[in-house]
Amino acid sequence: MAQAQHTASQGAKHPYLISFSVVLASLLYSIDWTIAVVALPHMQGAFSATQDQISWVITSYIVASAIMIPMAGWLSNRFGRKRVYVLAVAGFTLTSIVCGSVSTLTFEVIARVAQGMCGAFLVPLSLAIMLDAFPEEEHPKAMAIWGIGWAGSFIGPILGGVLTEYLSWRYIFFINIPFGIVALIGCLLFLPKDVPSKIKEQLDWFGFLTLAIGIASLQMMLDRGQRLDWFDSGEIIFEGCLALTALYMFNVHVMTKKNPFLDPKLFLERNFFLALILVAFYGLLTVPPMVLLPAFLEGLIGYEIVDVGILQSSRGLGVLLAMFLSNKIAGIINVKVQIAFGLSCLGISALTIAFWTSDVGVWPILWTGFVSGIGSGILMVPAQMVAFSRVIAAKRNEGAAVFNLVRTMFSSVGVSVILAIFIYAGATGRTELVENVNVFNDALVNAPVASEGYNLETSKSLTMLENEVDRQAELQGYVASFFVLAIASFMAIPIVFLIRRVEIKGRGGGKNVKESQLVAAE
Repeated sequence: MAQAQHTASQGAKHPYLISFSVVLASLLYSIDWTIAVVALPHMQGAFSATQDQISWVITSYIVASAIMIPMAGWLSNRFGRKRVYVLAVAGFTLTSIVCGSVSTLTFEVIARVAQGMCGAFLVPLSLAIMLDAFPEEEHPKAMAIWGIGWAGSFIGPILGGVLTEYLSWRYIFFINIPFGIVALIGCLLFLPKDVPSKIKEQLDWFGFLTLAIGIASLQMMLDRGQRLDWFDSGEIIFEGCLALTALYMFNVHVMTKKNPFLDPKLFLERNFFLALILVAFYGLLTVPPMVLLPAFLEGLIGYEIVDVGILQSSRGLGVLLAMFLSNKIAGIINVKVQIAFGLSCLGISALTIAFWTSDVGVWPILWTGFVSGIGSGILMVPAQMVAFSRVIAAKRNEGAAVFNLVRTMFSSVGVSVILAIFIYAGATGRTELVENVNVFNDALVNAPVASEGYNLETSKSLTMLENEVDRQAELQGYVASFFVLAIASFMAIPIVFLIRRVEIKGRGGGKNVKESQLVAAE
């Protein structure tokens, strides 16, 4: 695929103003990944929708984003990165207005599709913009600053809870408007003009459509599988078969076409391929806790929604601190050590949560969230450094799109897998607990409840007993889920031993990776 002409070795004018503009736009997009989750019950009431119907507010945004992310590279090469990015910011801001203004669920879902399609370009192109805005020796700093944009997924539930509680669910979208306008003005003023490719190569429509159908079908299957009882549902079977067929056709196509939609040579570079595995683990390990923990804190322990947001804020603080430290330690501490440390933090945090009870205090919640945030931030920056250490500027648009697509897809995979484990472990635990609820269990009959034992002949005691069984079964589901996350974190650590050495110009006396070693532009 023909590439746009970018000159990145010397950096750009106003790199920090560029950073502020693109990171702000990326932050808004990543916030909208999670901000709507806490508002769904309020939206369900406003639209008089069922739980399955209101879930499309989330599904439509994620599916639309996943479909359009791979287009970021081709569009920026064809029309110019600045033009595409500015239009994406403008479109995202306008669709946010629509999302907060509609009065029916149908139009809300349509608006969320449009919002996801516009926002899909913000994260991958912002990464490429940041790498070009800073000289090569400052790429660790650029990646650390860029990582702040993805911290929005940690901020979303907190902000969503506050806005929904004190204002209205509509403000989870209206909050984007002033910041979107600021980001748009910044991008118009400070993003450097880039020259689109002189070769106006046509879009590989077959490659794009097969990839889009495959991604959309897989995303739908993952998002709706749990509600529809997975492969007991004809819809899920159809979506799974369609995803397999489309992705198989896409793989065959890109391996045989001269100028495919995605360049398969990217995947032949070992560091880039290993970084994709790492970012897949990142999605698997960091997003499921953001889904499970609010439900744990609100449903099992009894915190109010605003208190849950405050308790979860320690995770966001950990991410921001880790992003700041990543720039300081770049070139001093080997990226392999940083990645291993980040995975270890995620594993330790998950393992600690697996030993929580329903009486867990505030401080354990805060520090485990902080440690998890540190692990997330420390892992992401060196993973990006590994990914783009041997990819030249001409391939950054395409590489960044693939990098973010993998993270997006495996975030959904992680949520689906962990929720399946949570439900299975909870159901199994409940069955085991119910087997022990009978009149022959002396410990149960003699248990003190308001100075009396459980009387299995009274409805009051039976109700109390059933509630406690449900609570303990739910707790077992959380325990099993976080044990799996901990094991996965530690299992990913050996990947670091396969990474080729990453040198950072101007840091630690290392030499540049020669351009001949990079993925060559066609």
